[in-house]
Amino acid sequence: MLKEGVYEQLINRELKQKLKQLSLDKYLIEKEELDVEEAKTILSDYISSIVKKALRFIRENSKQNDKEALLSQIEACNELIRILANIARERNIEEFKIEEEGEVLTALYSKINSIKAVKESKAVRPITPLSQSSLFTGSAQEPNMMSELKKEILCCDSIDMLVSFVKWSGLRCIIEELREFTEQEGHRLRIITTSYMGATDYKAIEELSKLKNTEIKISYDTERTRLHAKAYLFKRETGFTTAYIGSSNLSSVAITSGLEWNLKVTEKDSFDIIKKFEATFESYWNDGEFIAFNGEAQEDKERLKTSLN
Repeated sequence: MLKEGVYEQLINRELKQKLKQLSLDKYLIEKEELDVEEAKTILSDYISSIVKKALRFIRENSKQNDKEALLSQIEACNELIRILANIARERNIEEFKIEEEGEVLTALYSKINSIKAVKESKAVRPITPLSQSSLFTGSAQEPNMMSELKKEILCCDSIDMLVSFVKWSGLRCIIEELREFTEQEGHRLRIITTSYMGATDYKAIEELSKLKNTEIKISYDTERTRLHAKAYLFKRETGFTTAYIGSSNLSSVAITSGLEWNLKVTEKDSFDIIKKFEATFESYWNDGEFIAFNGEAQEDKERLKTSLN
């Protein structure tokens, strides 16, 4: 029996039969046509859910060993790709067939003039996936937020931070990773913050301003704050950009032991959210309210000190 309430569910054969059993005299049934522009996203999400169910059935009903069961799942996926290639009349789609070895590429670095390739026997990467979103709640049973931020810093190409305040207690937890990151050619760190209520530590901004390839912008409005966001974007040219959006400002408690909630979203499964993050950050960056801070300019130093007092 269908539950009463709002839905946003694609009508399949099973659902259509259930709806037919309902009396129009007793039930209000609202439907709308699938929008052609939205169809690609809605249909692909639906097929993805069906594929997951099918692969689970293949695995659970298999009497084969693990390697053979994995191969059966790969073969099923490749058969689906073959069918899609035929329907789309695009043979290049078959190039997306999965190799039978069932391997996942996790890193690629040049061995020539590469700190990562020389320094690390295995590339640094977060414990949580780069392709699947996850929720951090500050629980002792999940990866530590600070530890994950450190790893994100060391395996990305650029960083954008949007935090209402920056505490030295929090910055010092990741300053060495930020220093190593900003020392590398082509890397960029941008930070937007505020001096609201004097919550930001002058020492934190001072230390950030000493880093190479780093830009800082500050809102000096001490009467109100338009910026209360806490968000961190780790851009990767490989297409595996990640972002943390939630309640953690850059303070020690917030990224270590606090019961802060942060959602990690990935470019692979939340592409639109990542693009909106990037666009919104750029709009803030170009907003006249946020003023560039130059750590070598005495005027900027005095203005910040005055604003924080």
